[in-house]
Amino acid sequence: MVLESDKYTYRVLWSDEDEEFVGLCAEFPSLSWLASSPEKALKGIRIVVKDCILDMEKSKEELPLPISSRKYSGKFMVRVPAEVHRHLAIEAAESGVSLNRIASAKLAH
Repeated sequence: MVLESDKYTYRVLWSDEDEEFVGLCAEFPSLSWLASSPEKALKGIRIVVKDCILDMEKSKEELPLPISSRKYSGKFMVRVPAEVHRHLAIEAAESGVSLNRIASAKLAH
């Protein structure tokens, strides 16, 4: 059985400031857990998220949709300086591809 808390996006990073590993959950950005090992940090943040979900359910708050369950259109708008726009347009023209293709390739790296 997959728990609701298992569907969320977890990360573990080293924190120079805290000199410990920090467990994070993308869908709950205000939550974190510090621990001496990556495994303990992951275990800790998963417990914190699970407890948060239980509290939210008790108070009938809407849970964030897991990133893995969200639908994406593939479209978003990005504002860049005019000189960057011009540079990308020139690169696209010289490569014989669309500006969209150039921007997408650069974002993928």
